[in-house]
Amino acid sequence: MILFKLKCSAEHEFDGWFRDNAAYDRQHARGEIACPECGDEAVEKAPMAPRLGRSRSDRGERQAEQRTEAAPAPPASPAAAPRNPAELRRALQELRKQVETNCDNVGPRFAEEARRMHRGEAPSRGIYGDATPAESQKLAEEGIEVACIPWVPPNDA
Repeated sequence: MILFKLKCSAEHEFDGWFRDNAAYDRQHARGEIACPECGDEAVEKAPMAPRLGRSRSDRGERQAEQRTEAAPAPPASPAAAPRNPAELRRALQELRKQVETNCDNVGPRFAEEARRMHRGEAPSRGIYGDATPAESQKLAEEGIEVACIPWVPPNDA
């Protein structure tokens, strides 16, 4: 995963996580990247400082940093970013509700259905379901973009 600082034509800056630079380029070309503040699709990469390697003495700090970088993308609006675990849980519950409301659950057939949609054999639509890490990796290698989201229980019970 790679993190880019992005900026819309209204000068709003925000972060975007992508599998790699090519994934950013594909999504940008298709107009799939929009500013979370104003919805503007005229988005470009903003200047940012590169991440430099650290010495072995910083190993523990670097590993903690890598765990943070591999975490799911933050919510769209920085103002709405969860500030504590309870808020994060509520945000993930809302994400689950949106996915369940707007996408089809294809269960263990997820990889198969994603491939069928990619090849044009099934209608393109939002789907969710179960896939092993190996299946997800294989889909990515085939150029099929998928995302793994933390699936928290829908309520606190």
